[in-house]
Amino acid sequence: MNPDADKLWQAPRWALAVLLALLGMLGPFSIDTYIPAFAGIAQSTGATPVQMQQTLSAYLFGFAFMNLFHGALSDSFGRRPVILIGLAVFTLASIGCALANTPTQLIFWRALQGLSTGAGIVVSRAVIRDMFPPSQAQKVMSQVTIYFGIAPAIAPIIGGLLFVHAGWHSIFWFLVGVGVLLFAFNWKMLPETLHASQRQPFQVAHLLRGYWQLCSDPRFLLLALASGVPFNGMFLYVLAAPAFLGEHLRLAPTQFFWFFVLNIGGIMLGSWSSGRLAGKVAPKRQIRDGFFIMLLSALLNVVANALFTAHVAWALWPLAFFAFGWALMVPVVTLLVLDLHPARRGMASSLQAVIGATANGLVAGLVAPLVMHSTLGMALTCLGMLGVGLLAWLWVHRRWPEIGRHIAAG
Repeated sequence: MNPDADKLWQAPRWALAVLLALLGMLGPFSIDTYIPAFAGIAQSTGATPVQMQQTLSAYLFGFAFMNLFHGALSDSFGRRPVILIGLAVFTLASIGCALANTPTQLIFWRALQGLSTGAGIVVSRAVIRDMFPPSQAQKVMSQVTIYFGIAPAIAPIIGGLLFVHAGWHSIFWFLVGVGVLLFAFNWKMLPETLHASQRQPFQVAHLLRGYWQLCSDPRFLLLALASGVPFNGMFLYVLAAPAFLGEHLRLAPTQFFWFFVLNIGGIMLGSWSSGRLAGKVAPKRQIRDGFFIMLLSALLNVVANALFTAHVAWALWPLAFFAFGWALMVPVVTLLVLDLHPARRGMASSLQAVIGATANGLVAGLVAPLVMHSTLGMALTCLGMLGVGLLAWLWVHRRWPEIGRHIAAG
């Protein structure tokens, strides 16, 4: 934690949470906003279905690759310049997307978008731990998770409206505006939170030692899996929303919002509960409760889909409770990851994001297309994703029982 933290931010804590949440939202927002315009973009640019998929894959691979470096750069040069440069590159890339006339051009600029957007979510986590002691950091992380959960829901709605009324180019001009506003707000408001005494030398050998230190630490890898993989139990349904909601539940497109409302409600309530429990309940107990809720929800979802034909009257509720359980435990696990190696919090946040982004990419490119046409298949896959995270946490719990045992101070 920065020893001068109390002097760096004089505004209310929630204002910093909003600013950091907006940075974190930029990545998923950039994915989901243009998805409703896929058909229109393909028709306008002459893109094949494979090329349209490449516009998404290029973004995800760029996002995952650069996440390896955002945190390490912020550990050496500071949090503020990495965030500002990332926002500037994102704005430039969004202009390129808006002006693109061919699939190749769009793929290139989407890749550049992906390379830049990870700075927000990666570095914002390190900023939180720079600024607050553990229990307060959990409260702020929970607030950030509340706002972050809104992005995947509202992005397709905004993108769909822009596409219908102003064409697909307007989606990327909208993202240009978002980039400009975020750059202006962060230029004016975001302080440098990494104390000069805590900066790491920017040397290849030093960076490689840091990556090896983290990647060879089983505690780090297991905690990163515990926080990142279960998210894909929800993300699968977001990716498969047209098939799940339209084909299986027979909802009209104008009724899709119920799915997003319930999931956002679960995430917001879970994040709020996590913040309320900060400093009162041991992290290990909160993680246990979150996994128990997710496991119960996922099992009920499998049983219901095995016995009955999916119906809107019950099919959405297990997912909302799953989202609640995930949001209850993920701020705690994230802070445990960041505190394993305090001198390398930026790098730890980077590698944690890489693990999550890699899982997201595999689900988007391989898993979702295979199971999206079966509600039972999706339910079993959701349970499987949760199982990976749960086994990772149980391994940590058994091998290192002291992790998360004590109530965080501050």
